[in-house]
Amino acid sequence: MSEINQEIINQIKNDILDALEQVIDPELGIDIINLGLVYGIDLEDDGHCVVTMTLTTVGCPLADIIMEDVKKSLLRLEHVKKVTVNLVWTPLWTKDKMSRYARMALGIR
Repeated sequence: MSEINQEIINQIKNDILDALEQVIDPELGIDIINLGLVYGIDLEDDGHCVVTMTLTTVGCPLADIIMEDVKKSLLRLEHVKKVTVNLVWTPLWTKDKMSRYARMALGIR
């Protein structure tokens, strides 16, 4: 793979992460990346982006809103043509998955 292609791939990955950092959990006020809710991101050659993620609690009443926000934020990107959100419950989310920033913002040590 050429350096130019790798640069483009890295930029697309950064754009996807930046877009997901704009998706805020409405209850906690922190983005889903820093909360550690995103377990995987795959972008296929045809522009289909598959996000594997969880939520802080099973039965979260805001699940549909968060998943819709993920789709909207990613579909704004040039290289993303379709988005599928796979909601998983294993491994279970724990506070340990949060970034230092999220823990500080929520007052968790």
